Amino acid sequence: MVGKFERRKDTVQELTESAATHVGHIATIIAGAVRDVTREIGDWVSDGIEMREAAKKAREDEGLDDKPID
Repeated sequence: MVGKFERRKDTVQELTESAATHVGHIATIIAGAVRDVTREIGDWVSDGIEMREAAKKAREDEGLDDKPID
């Protein structure tokens, strides 16, 4: 027969193992979200850089590259 102390110890052990598992899953979810957000921000910045470069090229093609207008 299992004593009161051992039952409590087993309960605490199971609860601790369960908590560790859930915390691990939550950490995985958060890490994935951080990765995805970082990727989206990087893509957004890349789009901005491409747009800036395209605008500069368009100005150069039109001969308007920071030349004063008379």
